[in-house]
Amino acid sequence: MTSPIRTERHDNVLVIVSDNPPVNALGQAVRQGLADGIDEALGDDSIEAVVIRCDGRTFFAGADITEFGKAPQGPSLPEALDRLEASDKPVVAAIHGTALGGGCEVALACHYRVAVPSAKIGLPEVKLGLIPGAAGTQRLPRLVGAEAALPLVAIGDPISARKAETIGLVDAIVGEDSLEADAIAFAKSKIGQPVPRASEGTANQDGVKNPDIFDQFRAKNGRRMRGFDAPNAAIEAVKAAGELSYADGVRKERELFTQLMTGSQSKAMRHYFFAERAANKIDDVPADTPLIPIHKVGVIGAGTMGGGIAMNFLSAGLPVTILEMQQDALDRGTGVMRKNYENTAKRGRMTPEQVEGAMGLLTPTLDYGDLADCDLVIEAVYENMDVKKQVFGKLDEVVKQGAILASNTSYLNIDEIAQATKRPGYVLGLHFFSPANVMKLLEIVRGAETRDDVLATCMKLAKKIGKVAAVSGVCPGFIGNRMLSKRQEQANKLIMEGANYWDVDDVLLEFGFPMGPFQMGDLAGIDIGWHRDPSKVTTVREALCAAGRFGQKNGKGFYDYDEARQRTPSDEVKQIIADFAAKEGNQQREISKEEIRERLLYPMVNEGAQILEEGMAQRASDIDVVWINGYGWPLYTGGPMFWAEQIGLETVVSGLEKHGLPVSDRLRKNATGGAGFD
Repeated sequence: MTSPIRTERHDNVLVIVSDNPPVNALGQAVRQGLADGIDEALGDDSIEAVVIRCDGRTFFAGADITEFGKAPQGPSLPEALDRLEASDKPVVAAIHGTALGGGCEVALACHYRVAVPSAKIGLPEVKLGLIPGAAGTQRLPRLVGAEAALPLVAIGDPISARKAETIGLVDAIVGEDSLEADAIAFAKSKIGQPVPRASEGTANQDGVKNPDIFDQFRAKNGRRMRGFDAPNAAIEAVKAAGELSYADGVRKERELFTQLMTGSQSKAMRHYFFAERAANKIDDVPADTPLIPIHKVGVIGAGTMGGGIAMNFLSAGLPVTILEMQQDALDRGTGVMRKNYENTAKRGRMTPEQVEGAMGLLTPTLDYGDLADCDLVIEAVYENMDVKKQVFGKLDEVVKQGAILASNTSYLNIDEIAQATKRPGYVLGLHFFSPANVMKLLEIVRGAETRDDVLATCMKLAKKIGKVAAVSGVCPGFIGNRMLSKRQEQANKLIMEGANYWDVDDVLLEFGFPMGPFQMGDLAGIDIGWHRDPSKVTTVREALCAAGRFGQKNGKGFYDYDEARQRTPSDEVKQIIADFAAKEGNQQREISKEEIRERLLYPMVNEGAQILEEGMAQRASDIDVVWINGYGWPLYTGGPMFWAEQIGLETVVSGLEKHGLPVSDRLRKNATGGAGFD
């Protein structure tokens, strides 16, 4: 088999080139080729320096993740990099594209690093529940210091080449179109000088001199890191770089890496890594399906949802025409969009010029006719079938043929909406999650007549606007809200039977959700959909509204809120719930947190199994993608379906039976067979 590594001689410089598409992953053949290339350079006295670069669109973008969990084949990456760093001839990494994970570790083992301005460098292993495993946690802080190393290792977001140069990770920025020539010239300039090795660096002493760095970092990033094992292991490894010898630090890194690799969190996060990629594939739609060009987008409704949807496209550089029925609503909506962009700019995530650029692509209108030349129109109006059908009937009249018509409905039947048009094949659901300009999930709802090119186009467009898309069939609530309704149903029953509503919320917080169902109700507003008749009280929510308890917006809902929006359980609410329970004849009892957890989560898994049985989701992992990106299911458990497989489907079945809850045929069958869902 031809090696993915080749060498090229340029005078007295040997250039080692990787050509391992698509991302030059560091598989066994690449590792062997790197080691052989260094041996070739060291064995030839006429070679005085080495440059390592990659063909294709990127530098080494990381380890070959398909090798995880398999028997290792030598040389390991640490072995190959140690041989590289030990060279007494200068070795220069020539970086373009991304140098991520193992790719960054290759660069760190080189004596020098040059990069094009567009390059990005990082150690994102923490996003797979891991830490770098080829001495990245030891070389990096010794090169740039603990304070600069911590966010790279423990948060995992890549940095630009310019930022890398600022902290000392990159030695020089070179031309976008002259990377190899500039890298060779740089390498020649270092011939005859003692080679600097990152493993021998002393920049990590900032962590020794100021040990508070680590506690300060934890405090600053505590919310982001909550529940995850890998960030704390990363901090421990960086700290070790300042306290231990390099050899002992590497042993500590290996110990921490092995603990994480064999733990449940990394397994779950690696599952999600592949799940997100699998969700992009639609089993019965050919990969080469021609796409419909989308040059202009229309959005109907300039409220919170419509405005947020529009911002996704504006931020991606697509012109948007936004329609409202009244001028004041249109002005209010576009004003909120501008304010959102300006707030983003204040946080340093956009420039004022980018704000103006995005808003300059927006055309507000009160006239349906201005949507005529749009390639895609998304409706984000009141959640009422008659209203939706009226809107789609009008769109069918005014929007050009061949354009896609989409509904943002979170619950209603897309097929019924499509029948209000003469082009049902061009109709589908695009269910954004609030706030739509922030939340990553996009449920793409495939109608019975939705064309393949329409579906494929919207999947591709989702990626362009930075969304994670998953396909759902047409059913009430689709994937996410359908499962959520089962959880909410049990939450409501539990408080009628004696569970404290704050205990219900706390169980989900302890599991890893950002909030529980009653906190979520307060945040969204308890009065959403309320008929505003205080004399008509048939539910706890209606009773709370009648008592003027609307949620966080007025400082009291299920909870009382102080000025900082910190919540406190309310005696008034506890009494309202007790009164309702008595009226319904519910005998109150102590309910354990274990029962609460089982009754909230197991019915969701059961409903997910039913969704699979009906073909409303392509695969179980798509359900995990929906719940992690749209509903705050903790990533480190892998999503509801993966989590259920890990605790045992038979455990879920017996738990449902214990609590007198239904068990779907699909769940029982999979549990009996001892297999997973897919």
